[in-house]
Amino acid sequence: MSFRRARRLLLAAALGTALQSLAQPPSLPPMAPQQVSPSAWYVQGQSALGSPANGNFISNAGFVVTPAGVVVIDALGSPALAERLLAEIRRITPQPVTHIILTHYHADHIYGLQAFKAAGARVLAHQRGREYLQSDTARLRLQASRTELAPWIDEKTQMVAADEWLDGPRELVVGGVRLRILPVGPSHTAEDVVVHLPQEQVLFAGDIVFRGRIPFVGQADSRRWIAALDEALKLEAQVLVPGHGPHSSQPRQDMELTRDYLLHLRKVMGEAARNLEPWEDAYKAADWSRFEKLPLFQAANRMNAYNTYLLMEQE
Repeated sequence: MSFRRARRLLLAAALGTALQSLAQPPSLPPMAPQQVSPSAWYVQGQSALGSPANGNFISNAGFVVTPAGVVVIDALGSPALAERLLAEIRRITPQPVTHIILTHYHADHIYGLQAFKAAGARVLAHQRGREYLQSDTARLRLQASRTELAPWIDEKTQMVAADEWLDGPRELVVGGVRLRILPVGPSHTAEDVVVHLPQEQVLFAGDIVFRGRIPFVGQADSRRWIAALDEALKLEAQVLVPGHGPHSSQPRQDMELTRDYLLHLRKVMGEAARNLEPWEDAYKAADWSRFEKLPLFQAANRMNAYNTYLLMEQE
């Protein structure tokens, strides 16, 4: 074989391999369930914005294993992630997933719902989630995600309504394990709930707690969010599983960090709004030193401050 022909064959083989790799979807990041009490587990999403590279695995999901079934808390950010979580649960127990509780209807917590529904789970969520589900915001977010998060979010990805819409506290007992579903909204969202396991002193806090990173405030009612954290502190949990970030064995300290950030936002932006100070000047003058080294500060803080400034103008 001539040198030129051999080189052409090698180049063709390399090109074929490259095209094949482009045709295959990227792999999902690792998912490793962590046990935090005799019954409670969770998987931890990445501290990042959602992207095709991470499959929108940016939030946490919990699950409670009982002798009569598994209760999942939040559905993760894509059907593929939910399928992965179901597979991980099957490694731990042969019991089926009987219920899934949504802490709130944000995209990174709900796009896996259809996989759990297909597995036979009953979905529970606060009734205010209906408003989001039927909104243009939800429709446009899903439409954008089908482009921005492809191939993990596509035309087959659908919004899923709850089977049971809650209008107040709800106690769920499965296999002798008692779960308390407690509404704490409006706070991070209108429909926030937390899930408390009183016998094991575990609290699944959803997105009212972001651990080790800047919270996403969005259009939140930060005044009521602070009140929700104060109520959560009264539960005196020994283990906290936040909506984002690693679990905590010092729940008070971590809940207070989220609360203190919100208090700081309201203080500096509230003073600026009352004094009719331009937002940009107020933002530059504010002292962010306590929080600026936290992950996603650069990505989230300006928008958090701006939204809080607008909120304080109205209060």
